[in-house]
Amino acid sequence: MSVFDRLQKQLDIQKREHGISALELADLPPNLRKIMRLMLREVVLKYTDLCHAVEAMPAANRLSKPELDSALKTLVEQNWLLCTGEGEFLSYRVNLRRKAGSSLNKDIWASLDNRIAGSKSQEAPNQKINPGG
Repeated sequence: MSVFDRLQKQLDIQKREHGISALELADLPPNLRKIMRLMLREVVLKYTDLCHAVEAMPAANRLSKPELDSALKTLVEQNWLLCTGEGEFLSYRVNLRRKAGSSLNKDIWASLDNRIAGSKSQEAPNQKINPGG
């Protein structure tokens, strides 16, 4: 593994530690995507409720218990889900990253203020006062 591969792997891990975005769902394998779609409806689900939801899926889409457990383990390892509790209190929570605040509004208003101030200062010397009205 080259230095660049290790660096890329580290960057991917750091990215995952900050949570996931909903747009990344399309890149997931089908079984993982099914679980994430279930999770996104509720955000937090107990393991038992998740099992019931999977059992209620149409037969063609249904995961077996080992497939579900494997998918959950993978999603937790990749920081898509956060796992808390144990036994009957075991639950999973979606790890969505917070949207970064936009500085666009500040930039737009500052730019407009500067243009208005600039246009006023250019107009002032060119304007002639007409005393007669």
